[in-house]
Amino acid sequence: MQPGDRVRVDRGDVTNEGVLLPSTTRDHLVVKLDGGYNVGIDRDEADVEVLESGARDVDDGADAGGGEASEITFDEDLPTVSLISTGGTIASTVDYRTGAVTAQFDAEDVLRAVPDLAGRANYRGRVVANILSENMEPAIWRELAEAVREEIEAGADGVVVMHGTDTMQYSASALSFMLDSPVPIVFTGSQRSADRPSSDNVMNAVCAVEAAKADHAETLVCMHATQSDDACALHRGTRVRKNHTSRRDAFETVGAEPLGRIDYEAAAEAGADGDAADAAIEWAREPLPRGDGAGEDGADVDLATATDLDADVELVKFTPGMDPAAWDYLDGKDGVVIEGTGLGHVHTDLIPRIEELVESGTVVAMTSQCLAGRVCDRVYDTGRDLLDAGVVEAGDTLPGTAKVKLLWALSNLSDPAEAMGRDLAGELTEESQPWR
Repeated sequence: MQPGDRVRVDRGDVTNEGVLLPSTTRDHLVVKLDGGYNVGIDRDEADVEVLESGARDVDDGADAGGGEASEITFDEDLPTVSLISTGGTIASTVDYRTGAVTAQFDAEDVLRAVPDLAGRANYRGRVVANILSENMEPAIWRELAEAVREEIEAGADGVVVMHGTDTMQYSASALSFMLDSPVPIVFTGSQRSADRPSSDNVMNAVCAVEAAKADHAETLVCMHATQSDDACALHRGTRVRKNHTSRRDAFETVGAEPLGRIDYEAAAEAGADGDAADAAIEWAREPLPRGDGAGEDGADVDLATATDLDADVELVKFTPGMDPAAWDYLDGKDGVVIEGTGLGHVHTDLIPRIEELVESGTVVAMTSQCLAGRVCDRVYDTGRDLLDAGVVEAGDTLPGTAKVKLLWALSNLSDPAEAMGRDLAGELTEESQPWR
């Protein structure tokens, strides 16, 4: 039996029928069931019958070796999109020893696993990291920013970053501050791995590529807009938050509509037509305009970069009953972002600790645990005491974004405390208004 054969596998009183896929171990068989799911089976327990040989047309999203690789050729009439992989579910396969999803694919493997991307652009694949996103850290953000810069300077008309969803909002924020890009930078991922029938990887990837070809220069997160396969939302990288653990429409723009929406059917039909890519997008607000085009020698690129980061910043969440001694580890930090309650409050017993931090040179910024609205420490006595202690208000900046912003501001601005109250990359709105 060979990968691609249709097989029946008996294990005691259990029978599975489907297409045999390449296995990651010698001890297990991997079968794609007719329902779309893959199953791993211990070879020693399996009685296998080959029903049909050479069924090579299977599309195995989890392991592209089971299907026919899409051919990627250069066409001078197509735009160039750089696919940068950092790992995550969109670039993962299943480890049949444990049943867990592990990040294994590089960017070119994703092209083979998502043949719908073929013919839409010329692609360059690049791997910056091969990690699950909980292992993302500032040092990798710097590598990612440098990779994006190099790709744009080499002529990329847009960049798609494939990233795990759990920390995608942090990475999108980081690049928003680090790069002033003349072309789109679009983050995408998937909530469900490619071996699942409900996987969102194909639609998210197609919409992300079309968004990267369109006429704007935003740093975006492109993910499902609804539970259905009808549209992807385009979220500004500094205003987005993952608000559900597993839904396909887990990402939301906090405090407003998404910046735009891309119709999947129109995006799927767009193909190589750049104008069609723009037609597929409905912008809720005017996006940043695309800058000067990039030439192969980089001569025409207007790309400002500031990639230094001060990693000595902590994000802490105040909770009732918190022991002030729990904040002792913050001593000597260059920056601290606090998730306060409501308008930006903590227990009054913590205010002396905060004042000590500020006096020692730590920048302390206040955000809110609320999902919408802004900090205002001028309403209640506690807030006024916090301001007197030297806390700076971060407005309606999301706590995670505020941490990334302070990481960046400490290394690149002369007055990082002042910058925390000023909009730099769309992270802070002038006023908070209800939108629904």
